[in-house]
Amino acid sequence: MSEEAARPVLALVRDLMFMSRITAAARGSGIDVQVVRDPEGLAGRAGGLLLVDLNLAGAVGAAAAWKQAQGGRVVGFVSHVDTDTIAQARQAGLDQVLARGAFVQLLPGILSEARDSLK
Repeated sequence: MSEEAARPVLALVRDLMFMSRITAAARGSGIDVQVVRDPEGLAGRAGGLLLVDLNLAGAVGAAAAWKQAQGGRVVGFVSHVDTDTIAQARQAGLDQVLARGAFVQLLPGILSEARDSLK
């Protein structure tokens, strides 16, 4: 089994618009993304990169637990006005916390970087 297959890209997201954007950008980068809808089952999922909607209830804690358990990189996106969640995510040790608009702009590059590092 290749390392890429062993450490997929995961996306914890329920919003259909963002799910579509993530999967379309992933296809454009030549990688598969596994969508996870429940924060509670996340920590046991193997992966090299987690994209996470931090506005989901329990997402910050689940992403931090996943990072600790799996050792992968976490990129979270959140409403730019949700300063409490932004601060909480940064304090929890997430690798990158972006406003939703910035996340959409940077997503192709994030996925390309993940593709290259997971090979």
